[in-house]
Amino acid sequence: MQITGTVTDENGEPVIGATIQVKGSSSGVITDIDGRYTIVVPNENSILVVSFIGYESQEIKVNGRKGINVQLRENVQSLDEVTVVAYGVQKKATLTGAISSVGTDALLKSPSASVANSLAGQLPGVSSMQSSGQPGADDAKIFVRGVGSLTEAGATPLILVDGVERSFFQMDPNEIESINVLKDASATAVFGVRGANGVILVTTRRGEEGKAKISVSSNVGLQMPTRLLETADSYTAASLYTEAQRNDGVAEDQLAFQPYDLERFRLGDDPIMYPNVNWYDYLMNKVAIQTQHNVNVSGGTKDIRYFVSLGFLYQNGLFKKMEGLDYNNNYNYTRYNYRANLDVNLTRTTTLKFNMGGIVGNQRDPGKSGDIWKQLTWTQPFSSPGVIDGKKVMIQSTRFPGIEMDNQVLDRFYGYGYDRKVSNKMNFDLNLTQKLDFITKGLSIDLKGSYNTDYSYVKTVRGHIETYTPYYKSEVDGSNLAKDDPAFDKTVVYRIAGQNMMKTYGEGNKSRARDWYAEASIRYNREFGDHSVGALLLYNQSKKYYPKQFADVPTAYVGLVGRVTYDYKSKYMAEFNIGYNGSENFAPDKRFGTFPAGSIGYIITEEDFFPKNRFLTYLKIRGSVGLVGNDNMSSNRFLYLPDSYSINDSGWLQQSYSDKNGYIFGMTNTAYMAAARELALGNPNVTWETALKQNYGIDAYFFDDRLKLTADYFRENRRDILMLRTSIPSLISMNGLLKPVNIGKVNNHGYEIDLKWSDRIKDFSYYINGNISYSKNKIIFQDEVEPNEPYMWRTGNEVGARFGFVAQGFYDVDDFNEDGTLRADLPQPQGNKKPGDVKCADLNGDNVIDSDDVTKIGNPKRPAYTFGLNFGGEYKSFFASMNWTGVAQCDMLMSNAYMRPFFGSQVLYQYMADGRWTPETAATAEYPRLSIASTENLATSRVWLKDASYIKLKNLTVGYNITSQRILKAIGASKLSVQFTGYNLLTFDKLKIFDPEGELTRDDNTYPIMKIFSLGVNVTF
Repeated sequence: MQITGTVTDENGEPVIGATIQVKGSSSGVITDIDGRYTIVVPNENSILVVSFIGYESQEIKVNGRKGINVQLRENVQSLDEVTVVAYGVQKKATLTGAISSVGTDALLKSPSASVANSLAGQLPGVSSMQSSGQPGADDAKIFVRGVGSLTEAGATPLILVDGVERSFFQMDPNEIESINVLKDASATAVFGVRGANGVILVTTRRGEEGKAKISVSSNVGLQMPTRLLETADSYTAASLYTEAQRNDGVAEDQLAFQPYDLERFRLGDDPIMYPNVNWYDYLMNKVAIQTQHNVNVSGGTKDIRYFVSLGFLYQNGLFKKMEGLDYNNNYNYTRYNYRANLDVNLTRTTTLKFNMGGIVGNQRDPGKSGDIWKQLTWTQPFSSPGVIDGKKVMIQSTRFPGIEMDNQVLDRFYGYGYDRKVSNKMNFDLNLTQKLDFITKGLSIDLKGSYNTDYSYVKTVRGHIETYTPYYKSEVDGSNLAKDDPAFDKTVVYRIAGQNMMKTYGEGNKSRARDWYAEASIRYNREFGDHSVGALLLYNQSKKYYPKQFADVPTAYVGLVGRVTYDYKSKYMAEFNIGYNGSENFAPDKRFGTFPAGSIGYIITEEDFFPKNRFLTYLKIRGSVGLVGNDNMSSNRFLYLPDSYSINDSGWLQQSYSDKNGYIFGMTNTAYMAAARELALGNPNVTWETALKQNYGIDAYFFDDRLKLTADYFRENRRDILMLRTSIPSLISMNGLLKPVNIGKVNNHGYEIDLKWSDRIKDFSYYINGNISYSKNKIIFQDEVEPNEPYMWRTGNEVGARFGFVAQGFYDVDDFNEDGTLRADLPQPQGNKKPGDVKCADLNGDNVIDSDDVTKIGNPKRPAYTFGLNFGGEYKSFFASMNWTGVAQCDMLMSNAYMRPFFGSQVLYQYMADGRWTPETAATAEYPRLSIASTENLATSRVWLKDASYIKLKNLTVGYNITSQRILKAIGASKLSVQFTGYNLLTFDKLKIFDPEGELTRDDNTYPIMKIFSLGVNVTF
């Protein structure tokens, strides 16, 4: 039976692209440009389902009709959709602040153990960068609209979970309803001294009225490094060490590796005395297991609603189980998440909310965990053949003259023991809401109390295993024969050092933390015809115990919050927010500050004069300005206290004056008398940073709301940044006496664009979302000593900008005279340059290369641009999604360990072996000549600064919804799906040698960033 008709909206305009389906069938059609459709139905009793984005779906019985016209009504629920804001919720349609949000579905698409890593590319204005994949320590750094202060540490955002300061990084994503990021002053001013760096609000899930719904998810995955540094093999390392010695002028008979040694490494015919071990391959597996499981139950009645969740995560490390050890020498992390949220209507006007959540973690690290990664940069491939028949074999440290082989990764790993950290975090919230409609409609009071506790301890297990050092028998016998002499006995014998010791058990670091938070508020929300008004007056107070500095003195905050909102016909909107906060970090008369902000909005498309059309269906312009603060003072508590002194310092006699305290009285007296001396000067005027923020934005919907655009431009002027003075001469001996003062100034500006298209074509529904964020700061003042040249100013550049020499390639043979001296017509550098050394630009033209030629050469590691591209689609029972993320305008500075092979015992990486300067590679070399003695090339220059921009396929999900009623009924489920998920699957970058999200620094724990392949099943009962 064929049916025709037209689909229109409430104004009689045709709806283009509306979907008409036969209920219970996958067949369907869409309307044409005039809103017309034609569909064939099985029989006259069929039911048509008519739907379109932004409108309410309708089900229409055919009842034998051949012509059916449909009028769709606008989805009022979408217009009334609310979003979480500071201390409450507001309608999205009338929101005037800059807020971005992401929901549960997006978070669950990532198999990463840390929720922070799931935000990459999802939210405009938010950068999330991961630097480690270590089990239990893989959290990302998060910044909101870049860095507005003088340090990255001073620019971290405030994070609140259910309105209370807590971390969400290790939460189970199944517990989270939404993550909202507040970015402008109108959204964050209510947080006063803590709102300048942006605020992240995490809202946990709650139960809804209805029968109990049980959801089970289970995922098993494989982890593997995205990229590992490639080290040179023994033959390459030995050959290039010889090259470096020759570059340094070492005589042939003094070379560490003689021809016999090089030949053994080349042939690999003596693996005990001339080993060739890639320590990354030797110690690490290719893959490691990760599993995640969650069960949650939600539902309830009209008066009692509940959400209960229990999650489990296990991450195994990459390290192999070594033979001969009676304990697990690998990394691993086990995490248990639990949550119970309960809503109870005590009366018709009284609601009680109770939240309980917690995280129990058990993290195991091999002993000297951080040292393992350092030692990997220090352990030569020929330093040990490894563990042979359960014996720890290590080559004699002086076997190759001049090469240090004392720093061995096996010493920090094999038999050393392990650390086990157990942590327990628990939090409780109690919230009581009382409606006061009997006084006036829309009035209510709200009381809230929260308590958090966190305790962790480290159990240490230490051991020691004897070391076997191999020798040729002729060496032990004292023979003077050469190794290539046929009479030389090459039988390998061992000398044993140390002894096997039983494991010892001890306790490492213990930490404890607890805090409480309380708030009381009066709220008012009411509509008077076309007028909607809202008001909030809130008091809050918090206290944290056992802070890092002055652990016996808790930190405390107290404050008042005010908000007034107004809109007329959801067309004209205005909002005023104010925060009045006090912090114990400041002097009593400077303890409180006022932080006001205001915003306005105008929805032009609601005007009568604006023509109704399908191209532009919604347009809102908005703007805000306000003052917010930042009291993130790092470890600088109580700077306002009076000057401090040390009195009655007893003196003592020493040959050096460096350790003497006191005075000598008289000409011949040698006895030091007790002294009094200044320790630090007080700063009674210390205060918080202040940030004047502006934001101007538009929200626009096009093509019947299928295309949605949000764009924001922001400016921030940060003042009173706390910093130490750097312009005071050291001659006046004030070092250590002066405390930080509020003198720094930084400006920050940028923009954000978020564009989303969503549509449905018959059985295929899809969305494409792209976002771009740009933020750039500028140091206005930082008490910098005036440099000799204007290009040397740090002031005027970005925070963290890289300064160094401008590299102009490498010196060539033609740059030198016959006697090896540099030609006089070239700028003269400090030191003794040779062909292959870095050639630096003479910026000031004085014909000398010195510190006056240092200038800005690169960008901070934190990117100026962040990008996100998200795609998702469903076709019948199949579904898929992708999350791409990228960054640009950022640079990574290589540290000494990656610049100077063979210094001490630092290894040679393959990129250095391939890219080093030689006379043959002079035209293509990326790195200077190899040298052991020379430090000429270690100065910071563009040679060691690498572009860290990248594009990553962060998440990929492909799945199938099993709709077979036979299968679903057999297991008693209403939904069943299986899916494959990948994380960090592809990386496109210029760095190549290392994951650009990481850090090429020796002192960081550089457990590699991981990619994950995960297979999972989701069942709802």
